Amino acid sequence: MPEGLRRVAAVLAGLLLAASAGAQPPQRFTTPLTLAQMQHKQAVVETSLGTFVIDLRPDLAPNHVGYIMKLAEDGTLDGTIFQRVVRDGIIQGGDPLTKDPAKAGAYGTGGLNALKDEPTDTPQVRGTVSAVGIPGRADSTGSQFFICVADQPGLKGPFSTWGRVVEGMDVVQKISEVATDAQGHPTARVEIRKITIRDQPPPMPDPFATMSAADMAQYRAVLQTSLGAITIGFLPDKAPETVRNFLRLAQAGVFDGMRFHRVVKGFVIQTGDLSTRAAALTAEQQARVHRLAPEFSDIHHVKGVVSMAHGDDPGSATTSFFICTGDDSAALDGKYAAFGRVLDGMSVVDAINATPVDGEAPVTPVLLTSVRLERAPQ
Repeated sequence: MPEGLRRVAAVLAGLLLAASAGAQPPQRFTTPLTLAQMQHKQAVVETSLGTFVIDLRPDLAPNHVGYIMKLAEDGTLDGTIFQRVVRDGIIQGGDPLTKDPAKAGAYGTGGLNALKDEPTDTPQVRGTVSAVGIPGRADSTGSQFFICVADQPGLKGPFSTWGRVVEGMDVVQKISEVATDAQGHPTARVEIRKITIRDQPPPMPDPFATMSAADMAQYRAVLQTSLGAITIGFLPDKAPETVRNFLRLAQAGVFDGMRFHRVVKGFVIQTGDLSTRAAALTAEQQARVHRLAPEFSDIHHVKGVVSMAHGDDPGSATTSFFICTGDDSAALDGKYAAFGRVLDGMSVVDAINATPVDGEAPVTPVLLTSVRLERAPQ
């Protein structure tokens, strides 16, 4: 088992061992709310490091969702802290005892034995929110919860999973990265300042969903790099869905904070690889990433042409794209979806092409700091 997963498993296996072993559990909470009253709700969690939003899942754990909604209304968790974290693994909070620094020795033992288990085999993946209970004791969950910062295939449930972070995973990530002692307790308080329940907002309309090729052709993308700006125009008459996808990704900021990870002298410069992004994608951004059907055309891959990269499968293109830096690229014709051309900033393309490389990787990182969309002047 990788070390990160081992640490997460050890934390969860050792949770709450100091909980009151002999105490008689109180009567378990049963929510007075109907499923309809809990559906399409979100918990907005304001913390001292930022705000994140949880989609509540009463279809999985109605009593847990009803209990969290009650605690939010009562303000029970306002002023509590995240008492244990594993960097890039999990964060754990929800113990009312953590409001009081004088009770630090008992952190992790409060807020338990309030609910019956509502176990499911829901995978513990990035953003999943599940209840914490006492190991080996059924029906011991309550207000405490943990959030997966990354996929945790080593965590075998079942768990009472009651939500999923849909906004602010960068904040959850940041909480996981705070300094801790040897037991994973943060050395400085990271507080939950307030939890508010709200209706799920309606999905934002996609402005490019029904846009015609003629309208998409009016857009320009300005790629701001660490060596200057590159402006590209689009070819929606040749690759309409590829252009539509690029516009969506650019509007959502998916390309911001990436690197030009590949430079093949006199051939191509390439960027858009998600693994080079400085920060993890938000849930909204991640939802926009998908494989693209090939849109090969008669466009010749000459200098300045912009095209989608893919693996061995022609239908595997997602976010990575390249700009041709030479005219001897006929081997790419009909095999890659050309969707744009450089309109301005060819000198910047040449500068990136000239950067020293180790193999095909730039020795000094060349950053793609942002991609901004503009309408072409009329």
